Amino acid sequence: MRILIADDHEVVRHGLRAILSREFTAADIGEAKDSREAVRMLMQGTWDLLLLDINMPGRSGLEILRDARHLCPQARVLVLSAYPEEEFALRALKLGAAAYLNKQSASAELLVAIRKILAGGKYLTATLAQKLADNLGENLQQDPHEALSTRELEVLRLIATGRSLKEIAVSLALAETTIATYRSRISQKMDLVTNVELTRYALQHKLVE
Repeated sequence: MRILIADDHEVVRHGLRAILSREFTAADIGEAKDSREAVRMLMQGTWDLLLLDINMPGRSGLEILRDARHLCPQARVLVLSAYPEEEFALRALKLGAAAYLNKQSASAELLVAIRKILAGGKYLTATLAQKLADNLGENLQQDPHEALSTRELEVLRLIATGRSLKEIAVSLALAETTIATYRSRISQKMDLVTNVELTRYALQHKLVE
């Protein structure tokens, strides 16, 4: 079995490697420290399991998740993030993840989730199961950011970290005019005009650390 750990924190990668090595003694485990390296490794090899962080340098883990479906379709993806489930888990599942866990989860739960998704299933925590149940109700009131596309959400998060449109364009390898278009769409969808308003919203909804 081949496992790829994509996380920008070295201590997290090493900790996950230690847990996985004890459980899957014959596994070949690779590490990627940013989104560019994760994409390169997905393109170069066949992986059975991808442990993916959302917040990494360059493109976000959500965008890597979308790409992984095409670059390595057989890989089962477990998103392991510091962000709360109520903000990102549903979006991650829609993009193809088989499980979403907060990094505060115990190692035992992580292994249970991995075994289940490697067997072809999906792993839902109690919090996420409740969130999915709530989404089945009629007239569900969604938060404004849930109407954003994955790219728009990423631009919002980068704005909230204080980056300029030019800096965001460089980070995402897009034209500055394209980022400006995303910025305009975000304001229209969320009815928030200034960067201060967008940043306050992102912080209140825990979309950024």
